[in-house]
Amino acid sequence: MDYKLYINGKWLDGSDRMAVYNKYNDQLIGTLPRVDQKQLDQALAAAEQGAQAMAELPAHRRATILFATAQALQARREEIAKLIAAEAGKALKFARIEVDRAISTFTLAGEEAKRLHGETVPLDAVPSGEGYFGFYVRRPVGVVAAITPFNFPLNLVAHKVAPALAAGNALVLKPAATTPLTAVILCECLEAAGLPPGAINLVNGAGRTVGEWLVTDPRVSKITFTGSVPVGERILSIAGIKKVTLAFYNSGQVCISTQRIYGQTQVYEPFTEKFVAATNALVVGDPLDERVDVGPLIAASEVERVAEWVHEATTGGARVLTGGKRQGNVYYPTVIANTTPDMKVVAEEVFGPVASVIQVDSFEEALAQADKTSFGLQASIFTRDINRVFQAIKRLNFGGVIINDVPSFRADHMPYGGNRNSGLGREGVKFAMEEMTNIQMVVIKTI
Repeated sequence: MDYKLYINGKWLDGSDRMAVYNKYNDQLIGTLPRVDQKQLDQALAAAEQGAQAMAELPAHRRATILFATAQALQARREEIAKLIAAEAGKALKFARIEVDRAISTFTLAGEEAKRLHGETVPLDAVPSGEGYFGFYVRRPVGVVAAITPFNFPLNLVAHKVAPALAAGNALVLKPAATTPLTAVILCECLEAAGLPPGAINLVNGAGRTVGEWLVTDPRVSKITFTGSVPVGERILSIAGIKKVTLAFYNSGQVCISTQRIYGQTQVYEPFTEKFVAATNALVVGDPLDERVDVGPLIAASEVERVAEWVHEATTGGARVLTGGKRQGNVYYPTVIANTTPDMKVVAEEVFGPVASVIQVDSFEEALAQADKTSFGLQASIFTRDINRVFQAIKRLNFGGVIINDVPSFRADHMPYGGNRNSGLGREGVKFAMEEMTNIQMVVIKTI
């Protein structure tokens, strides 16, 4: 199927088309044009006009559009889930959950659109403020450049698009080149919901070209990006004076997937035995198969990389308890023991279905090792001791600390983001809206 770009409320073709393949069987799903510089300029010009229209649109109208988008997604739930499973390799059962979460994200954004407000400021709290009345309001930043990753081709797009529109902005959206088709369907839903022309503009192409054109353009006031640390650092270095939100990252291809598990000596062996058994029970294969839990990685090169990291670990003395093999683009869920902190499977982000179980002598040692990283998105602990809960909260320098559940927990309205090399700024509808607005202070001299 041939898909099109969406610019200024129109569906546009292009001469240079890019193919998108099923990540499990390499069959062609569809094609989408690569945007050229002229079309990108059209998209940015349209976004400037769209930003004016959105800023003037009453909050209740923005809310109505967002609610209608959620309804349009619901009506196409199964179609979208199957597309996600095909182009991202995500198991269908989890693709359906992603669609449901995107529906929630747009619903939350519709609600928050009606709650975006400022506060009064008691200027007479200082002597120089006597005789003055102050308050501030939040104003949309204008044009938002949204660059999204492959692993959640709908909901991570929703987490940028929905808050931006709720706050009265317009967007130029560049989805991941490996999974752009789901974003096309989202634009169809937004169009059907009555979004003004220019409020969202979908472009497509490689990050090193289209992405760089986009983030360096002076018409862009805000950049919101989810992806790798090197690309995020590159964006910061070339973006100029712009607001920037960075979030650094299925089948383990989730930035908050469980990668390091620390178990105290007394529970290590029984836990590891049960964990390996649960891993072995996972069904691996075609993500469109209802029974499958784990599908392919996004590309053969990623399978090679994960395999190399596991091989490096075993060469250094680590032991594979289960998995450690590949079939096509699928890498089997893998559990590793006897790792050391310097191994890539421990020290870096695997972004694959690999977990290391690490034995420690004490809770304090577990906290120290868990925090010994350059990343800091989310961590979790399992305990019945409330003192240990607060000890972990103080000790762990992570954007989120989850108690008695896995670190992959996320509710779509909670503040979400990382510390250190795991990001800059926060998502979660309300918090993303704050990132996508500017404060305007108003001071009135009373008579």
